[in-house]
Amino acid sequence: MARPKPRRNKSKKSTKKWSARVTGTSDALDLKQGVFKYEDPEKIARSLKRSAMKSRRKKGTPYQSAMSMLNFYINRAGRNLPEQQKNVLERAKDELRKVFGKEPEES
Repeated sequence: MARPKPRRNKSKKSTKKWSARVTGTSDALDLKQGVFKYEDPEKIARSLKRSAMKSRRKKGTPYQSAMSMLNFYINRAGRNLPEQQKNVLERAKDELRKVFGKEPEES
């Protein structure tokens, strides 16, 4: 009979989130400061494309890197992201597909 795995005690000392470390040390892209705060989805998409095309540290294609960073930000912001800004970022996904010549998904 299999024994249950022992539970790990989470240290209360560690208040920093792994996502903050990833954001600060990631080799993905060097993004322009405040790019996700723009109110124009097209401006966000163009900035992400520019960063992805310039970066020499990405692992995938520029499109994959740009979309990954956008999704990472949306997912990590979670409930703290205002609904209006979340809508702008979701529209930025379609704009990103357009600027990279990909077919936008129909909703």
